[in-house]
Amino acid sequence: MARILVTGGAGFVASDLALKLADDPKNELVVVDNLLTGEVAKVTVPAKSNLHFVKCDVNQYNDISAVFYANRFEYVFHYAAVVGVKRTTDNPVMVLRDIDGIRNILDLSKNTGVKRVLFSSSSEVYGEPVEIPQNERTTPLNSKLPYAIVKNIGEAFLRSYQREFGLDYTIFRFFNTYGPKQSRDFVVAKFIRSALANDDITIYGDGSQTRTFCYIDDNVDACLNAFHKGEVVNDVVNIGSDREITIKALAEMIVDIVGSASRVVHLPPLEEGDMTRRMPDVTRMRALLGREPIPLRTGLERILERSVVTK
Repeated sequence: MARILVTGGAGFVASDLALKLADDPKNELVVVDNLLTGEVAKVTVPAKSNLHFVKCDVNQYNDISAVFYANRFEYVFHYAAVVGVKRTTDNPVMVLRDIDGIRNILDLSKNTGVKRVLFSSSSEVYGEPVEIPQNERTTPLNSKLPYAIVKNIGEAFLRSYQREFGLDYTIFRFFNTYGPKQSRDFVVAKFIRSALANDDITIYGDGSQTRTFCYIDDNVDACLNAFHKGEVVNDVVNIGSDREITIKALAEMIVDIVGSASRVVHLPPLEEGDMTRRMPDVTRMRALLGREPIPLRTGLERILERSVVTK
């Protein structure tokens, strides 16, 4: 039996990860989330007898320490964070408070015998691209945005705690992930909702900025394979897709799949946070996945088949 903590577990990616971990009856899962953007239903439906939800703010030591000392975890997936480009740029001080959560998790992990901390970092640490594809070992980390800085600090904390205290870690640098339970303020969910309602689809700037989109199953399966197989220990791996698409082409693809009458409408570019290009080197992720990633169009069709884009 493995005792596992998932922080931020009522969020989009972490909830799917927690539910898949709970599929193994030998695992005992505790999921914590402050519900700033998470929803309890994402991690409690379907119900799992070996998964327990606790409303908790990891940035508050007294909150999260009680959970640690009551459960004595073996593994921690630290996914709790303020997310979303606009939310993080509008609330930079709130973002910086996540540093407290990182430190709390690592201090408690080293003091209670945790074997490995698996951390959700972000493609945002790369900033504007100076190298394409963006490689875990060669691409400089040059973003100055608070969200990216916090993730970079988190990575530095993990390396430092391993060196000084022997606490093992794995860093997942997440690129855009999409799926049926994605929050409504992220691009794929927004575009699908607008297309289904035949509303205008609004994009920032001319839509030529590119992104890659990773279906939720590819993200979770790769991360769980790293966990179960003991790979990417004290190392970092990009988790994403290497198939680039412009934001305008994404909108047009969704309109086509839905058969929508929506128009693509252009808004002024964002002042900051909307990087011109994102494309990771996913050589290491493909090895973890052990299969071909799900194509974007297929993933979008799966979302529409389930007919739900949650708020």
